Amino acid sequence: MRIEAYNQVTQVYNSSRTAMAKGADSVKKRDEVQISRKGRDYQVAKQAVAEAPDIREDRVIQVRNRMASGNYKVDNGDFAAKLLEKYEAYC
Repeated sequence: MRIEAYNQVTQVYNSSRTAMAKGADSVKKRDEVQISRKGRDYQVAKQAVAEAPDIREDRVIQVRNRMASGNYKVDNGDFAAKLLEKYEAYC
């Protein structure tokens, strides 16, 4: 077996492969993405949630005033139910 012949075949193969790749690059196509209405609605909702404050100051002031005046009452059953609900979510 002659090594030179193998090298020549490899060179011919590589040159034709790069020529095909260059020819494919000459056709310029643009990628296009279409987002569904549901996807756009999801993005709008996600952005609205991200922009919303973590603490609702108006609600905090309202509860703080009710506590200061002694009018803020918490039902023990409701409190226990919420506590169990949160506990079950972590388990």
